[in-house]
Amino acid sequence: MGMMRSTNESNITGFILLGFSDYPQLQKVLFVIILILYLLTIFGNTTIILVSHLESKLHTPMYFFLSQLSFLDLCFTSSVIPQLLVNLWDPMKNITYGGCVVQLYVSLALGSTECVLLAVMSYDRYIAICRPLHYTVLMHPRLCMALASLSWLSGVVTTLVQSTLTLQLPLCGHYQVDHFFCEVPVLIKLACVDTTFNEAELFVASIIFLIVPIFFILISYGYIAQAVLRIKSASGRKKAFGTCSSHMIVVIIFYGTIIFMYLQPANSRSKEQGKFVSLFYTVVTPMLNPVVYTLRNKEVKWALKKVLGKILGLNFI
Repeated sequence: MGMMRSTNESNITGFILLGFSDYPQLQKVLFVIILILYLLTIFGNTTIILVSHLESKLHTPMYFFLSQLSFLDLCFTSSVIPQLLVNLWDPMKNITYGGCVVQLYVSLALGSTECVLLAVMSYDRYIAICRPLHYTVLMHPRLCMALASLSWLSGVVTTLVQSTLTLQLPLCGHYQVDHFFCEVPVLIKLACVDTTFNEAELFVASIIFLIVPIFFILISYGYIAQAVLRIKSASGRKKAFGTCSSHMIVVIIFYGTIIFMYLQPANSRSKEQGKFVSLFYTVVTPMLNPVVYTLRNKEVKWALKKVLGKILGLNFI
């Protein structure tokens, strides 16, 4: 496939991302579907960031965190999907060593940050719904900034540790990555030495960034559900449960698919299942987040009409 490699590990020039090579008839279909989802992701998340920034009524903790989530999704998908689209179209499927390293560090940092940020957002919703009278006092701007910074810092720290440890493993000529992007579990499998320490470290990190946040989210939404049940209006309860259930579906898809990739023992991981499962947290959930969390809200619809009215010189309200 046109790859060059020296016998010296330090002179590795690149990898082959096999991706969906075993399904040649499916690659063009995937290209079209993923391209459409990527464009929708860019449009939806960019819209949220712009509207949240331009409309003063959306300068609240909830929309601050939502704009952070949108920015994360934009960066995360852009670190993975363009290379995936190129490889789906190009039979060579090459990625340079430097490109793989950058993709590994960036995607892991952003993915880990999102895991923590979703837990922070669930805490924000818990305070807003269960302690509404204290919301503005508890969720003050400095705390919101600190929580967002903590999310980003945790992502940076974990990628510096995990990615660096992974890249230290000798590959002994193994440069065909049986995946569509450079990810820690699949790169560990390329190593020609005992990877027990790396797998143990990955397991511990997965517990911290996957199990702990989703446990925290479930507790928060449990309290939210209790608060919703106390709503006297049947229509109000139905609306609140509809919103919470849609949030939980996206959360379960996001965390569930990552848990499938990161918490399974390396020798029991299905290569083909892993590729298709990874599409959910790299392509599907970043596209769903804007719709589920924001674009359905009346406040955002109103703000979007107002912003468009200003830009186009029309009155939509």
